[in-house]
Amino acid sequence: MDFKLRHLALVALLLVAPPLAFAQDAPGAASSAARGYITPPAPLQALVDAPRPPALSISPHRDLLALTQMPSLPGIDVVAQPELKLAGVRIHPRTFAQSRFSFGTDLWLIDVASGKEIRLQGLPSPLSIASSSWSPDQRYLAFNQEDAAQGRNELWVVEIATHTARRLTTLPLNTVAGRGYRWMPDGKQLLVQVQPQGQGAAPVSRGIPTGPNTQQTQAGGGVKSIRTYPDLLRNEDDARLFEYYLRSQTALVDLDGKLTPLGAPALTLSLTPSPDGRYLLRERVERPFSYLVPLDSFPRSIEVLDREGNVVKEIASLPLVEGLPTGNDAVTTGVRDIQWRADAPATLVWAQAQDGGDPARQSEVRDEVRMLAAPFAQAPVTLARLGGRYAGAQWGNGELALIDEFWWKTRKVKEWRVAPDHPEQAPTLVHEGSSEDRYGDPGKPATMQDERGQSRLMMAADGQSIYRLGEGASPEGDRPFVDKVNLASGQSTRLFRSQAPYYEAPQVLLDNEGRRALTSRESPSEPTNFYVRDLAAASAPRALTHIPHPLPQLKGVQKEQIRYTRKDGVELTATLYLPPHYDPKRDGPRPMLMWAYPAEFKSADAAGQVSDSPYRFNRISYWGPQAFLTMGYTVLDNFSVPIVGEGSKEPNDTYIPQLIASAEAAVDEVVRRGVADRNRIAVGGHSYGAFMTANLLAHSRLFKAGIARSGAYNRTLTPFGFQSEERNYWQAQDVYQAMSPFNYADHIKDALLMIHGEQDNNPGTFPIQSERLYAAIKGLGGTARLVMLPNESHAYRARESILQMLAEMNLWLERYVGKAQPEAADAKKRG
Repeated sequence: MDFKLRHLALVALLLVAPPLAFAQDAPGAASSAARGYITPPAPLQALVDAPRPPALSISPHRDLLALTQMPSLPGIDVVAQPELKLAGVRIHPRTFAQSRFSFGTDLWLIDVASGKEIRLQGLPSPLSIASSSWSPDQRYLAFNQEDAAQGRNELWVVEIATHTARRLTTLPLNTVAGRGYRWMPDGKQLLVQVQPQGQGAAPVSRGIPTGPNTQQTQAGGGVKSIRTYPDLLRNEDDARLFEYYLRSQTALVDLDGKLTPLGAPALTLSLTPSPDGRYLLRERVERPFSYLVPLDSFPRSIEVLDREGNVVKEIASLPLVEGLPTGNDAVTTGVRDIQWRADAPATLVWAQAQDGGDPARQSEVRDEVRMLAAPFAQAPVTLARLGGRYAGAQWGNGELALIDEFWWKTRKVKEWRVAPDHPEQAPTLVHEGSSEDRYGDPGKPATMQDERGQSRLMMAADGQSIYRLGEGASPEGDRPFVDKVNLASGQSTRLFRSQAPYYEAPQVLLDNEGRRALTSRESPSEPTNFYVRDLAAASAPRALTHIPHPLPQLKGVQKEQIRYTRKDGVELTATLYLPPHYDPKRDGPRPMLMWAYPAEFKSADAAGQVSDSPYRFNRISYWGPQAFLTMGYTVLDNFSVPIVGEGSKEPNDTYIPQLIASAEAAVDEVVRRGVADRNRIAVGGHSYGAFMTANLLAHSRLFKAGIARSGAYNRTLTPFGFQSEERNYWQAQDVYQAMSPFNYADHIKDALLMIHGEQDNNPGTFPIQSERLYAAIKGLGGTARLVMLPNESHAYRARESILQMLAEMNLWLERYVGKAQPEAADAKKRG
């Protein structure tokens, strides 16, 4: 059928098709808001209101757990509270806090030895916990009680011995740039950032401009990559308001509530005490600010203070950074990733680029890792010279630390052993591999918290061995493990590996000998709970928590991890979900929803590795495609979409053909299995998955409908890179143009639903991306619907917004791929 006939057939079909529930909106009308939010059918609504599991933290001595109950979704009245958007930061002005909308509503303890729950007295009501932190000696648990409606941002402590909570100080915290409190190493005081007294009211713009807002480049600045950031400062009024809310007073608070200010209020970004508690490492922002980049790139001073707040040493004064050299391995020059060395009293460690931060510049040494010990009067000492970028360190003692190195261009990772007390000794290579090779990942070193609250490598009694916790990726799925590794010989002994029919993941080792571990365990029908496992015994683990199935009506969901092959030979995987009581041989194929998120690879072998596990809990969330199992649809989640570019080839140079080939292979496989009707399949995704969805509809007719949430569709609006693409638009114009579904809006012949938060805060996915693609499809006579969610960000937060999202998706699926066989009909058929 040629284009004109196909177009006429589509028009005729739309004329006779039954109307959607929202079809009374006139074309192009904006009347939905007048009718309010809509809700989905009851089975979908049940997902939104299902109980959430608690968050868990383990005490420093590893014998107590603190559990924080998280509530159901907040209402739109909460999400719509006043919010400032300044320098890339979203601020609750009532509480001087970074915006957040989900707070803990209950707090209790569990004794690891007995499994006994310990309830706490004196908690504030209503409880609204933003964060919590154990004292190094485990005598106290501090938490931040934040209530935006009442304008409270308070510091509380729980006394563990008496199981009693109390407010520590009446002065409100400032948590715009961080948590706002941190324990001192002796556990007797907290280092806090409080709202300055006597600061007065927030500055108010007069509303009358005093002149234009200007920006100007500097000659000879070279090519810089500047990403597209939201929520930037726009003028001097914004800058003054930003300073007002960021400014905080540093102080020490005793456990009796006595507060001692340290120095004058400042624009403090971070403040951490040295392990011996004698010094404070502070980073603070300075002018000039920028209208082009967010807070993280503003000028800053890095300095060491004494316990009275006096400057002992300025470590660095870093300039404004408006862009970096091209490439994902580009970094800033000067001091970077500075921290205290955890195993020493007061020694600073940082990385410093030796190639100007430019990956295009040839250099045998890319980064140096440097140390500077108190009293900070000597020149820094070089601990390691790396051929890639510094990616962090784990500290054991003066004879052992592990330093990680990474180079994105080649995906190469290295782990080095160094002796921090002997920097003259050359580092020893412990591990080298690819970040893409999940099968070859040796796991992360196990750590423990020492008596000063510092995270340290957990050493075995032989002084040469460490422990590693890993995901255990394999061709049969993820099987988490614990290994004991002798760093001298390289010999590894496996202490534990997850066994079917469970997915059991070690969270932390409970003793320094590696005999016991706290694990999380789940199965397809059993939700995640926490256990104590004896690693040396074959006995079953002992349960600490007993979290019930949040949706027992969905226990019958069937899940299978499937494998199939793309036509170019790349191995692919996906997770297939089938509704309860559905039998494809008996009931025939169903309408299907497929969901994915593409990923770039430099190796076809790595792209074909299996991810996830067939033994994980069938977690049916309102956020993912599995929600529509409740409506009888079959679901293919996380179907592999690897975009491979081996050697000197760039993955995105062949993005479209690889994308289409991946989707074709997935469709062919589910049709072969008899679980999907080839003519009744929808595809969807969020963010980069939405971008994928629009491209699939623009370049294929594999799907009858698409659902694209919070996506970007015109890559010329992200000209300095996107996702993992490191070239800018002017270096790869053909690639940017070919990958932009906006350019092929006239090819989108199947129905596309777009949902977007009106206040998306993700770089690159500005709401205008969805607005412009919708306008293009509408102007070209295509079929699309645009839903803009008020007060929502990149991920949607309000209960009303989530219900609207589900209702829109459900109506779209019913209209364009048809209603799935309902469970009631299945029961009738079986009867």
